[in-house]
Amino acid sequence: MGSGQVTSSVPSGTSEFQGKHVTVAGLGVSGLPAAKALHARGAIVTAVNDGDDARAREQAAELEALGITVRLGDGATLPEGTELIVTAPGWQPDKPLFRAAEQAGVPVWGDVELAWRLRGPDAAPWLAVTGTNGKTTTVQMLASILKAAGLRTAAVGNIGVSLLDAVLGEERYDVLAVELSSYQLHWAPSLRAYSGAVLNLAPDHLDWHGSMDAYAADKGRIYEGNKVACVYNVADPRTEDLVREADVEEGCRAVGFTLQAPAVSQLGVVDGILVDRAFVENRQKNAQELAEVSDVDPPAPHNIANALAAAALARSFGVPAQAVRDGLRAFKPDAHRIAHVADIDGVAYVDDSKATNTHAAEASLAAYEPIVWIAGGLAKGAEFDELVANSAKRLRGVVLIGADRALIREALARHAPEVPVVDLDRTDTGAMLQAVTEAKRLARPGDTVLLAPACASMDMFTNYNERGDAFAAAVRELGA
Repeated sequence: MGSGQVTSSVPSGTSEFQGKHVTVAGLGVSGLPAAKALHARGAIVTAVNDGDDARAREQAAELEALGITVRLGDGATLPEGTELIVTAPGWQPDKPLFRAAEQAGVPVWGDVELAWRLRGPDAAPWLAVTGTNGKTTTVQMLASILKAAGLRTAAVGNIGVSLLDAVLGEERYDVLAVELSSYQLHWAPSLRAYSGAVLNLAPDHLDWHGSMDAYAADKGRIYEGNKVACVYNVADPRTEDLVREADVEEGCRAVGFTLQAPAVSQLGVVDGILVDRAFVENRQKNAQELAEVSDVDPPAPHNIANALAAAALARSFGVPAQAVRDGLRAFKPDAHRIAHVADIDGVAYVDDSKATNTHAAEASLAAYEPIVWIAGGLAKGAEFDELVANSAKRLRGVVLIGADRALIREALARHAPEVPVVDLDRTDTGAMLQAVTEAKRLARPGDTVLLAPACASMDMFTNYNERGDAFAAAVRELGA
């Protein structure tokens, strides 16, 4: 859905934004539709942006053609007369613009908050998902299940589809599957989801939030005002703590998901079957079969957890069990998420380039044994001792690449000194081929060579997609 749909028609009647001076902070996926939506509702909009590159100038020209004022290269100064700021989610709370807004008593909303407030009276309810890892996969699974139930839906939000476009576009939905980042939740004080889920919590984006407690608190906002279910991870007690702290509607229930046999008001796994003991009659005694573990692609433990969380949200909306099974069977994961590339000489090669932090890498490593692990990149302040200590027994060998590989090498020396390590001191385009070649040398039939870097990719690649593509290309070259 393109951002142009937002301005397809000017809303009739008096708008709360008519004549209001609104500053939109940041262009891009969220800023452009926000500025257009506000302008269409009579607001006097000024868009500000830190950058002044070719893309920003192109977007600025699009807004200026509508009569919207744009200031490029100046995202720090509060425009005179500003009564409201609508910010892109990634802008940090300590920016000078927001400090000036606080001093002036100007409220700050994110694009999610704006979308929530602009919904019509018959708007589709939101089934919302957050967590450190697994958000996108879970939301896509959820959308697939909802579609299998015959519901009009879309996967929107942090997944790359603007919530404003979904809320204000011409297409009518029965329910929306919404991915929300901690950034988006920070700027969404009035959001009230039908049901919400926190998949897991691990240290991430702490430079943005300031502390783990602040990060967790922003994640926990997804539970505020839930109507039917607050879905939490039984294996991560911090997610259940957030449920306890939330102010929800009367009758809303805490619903757990677990890879073990479920207790009452939980979804879990029994003998290879995904089962529901939360949304069934007489849940003290009864359980509903939903799907088989083999219906989940790929059936790695953390992905089964994603499937259970998606199923819990769908079931909270009244989706029948068969639609859960059919939706999971129809779902195909995005590229570079524990994707099997090839088998060569009895060794499986798996691309999980999306594992850009230690929590994601540990989940990936837990899915295989024995492993030759390819890791490294930009650590973003991460520490690797816990990851290595928990995964050491699975490792046949390790190949290290990237700028911060020494941090992983030192953790391996402390916690897995017997595991052979190849340290590649190169960042050219041939580095990945050498890494895969070294991994092939270390591997034995029955092993898995796993790219799960536990680091960001930008030291050597444009993004994790390019890194995964380079791995797959190297594997195919070896196989040929």
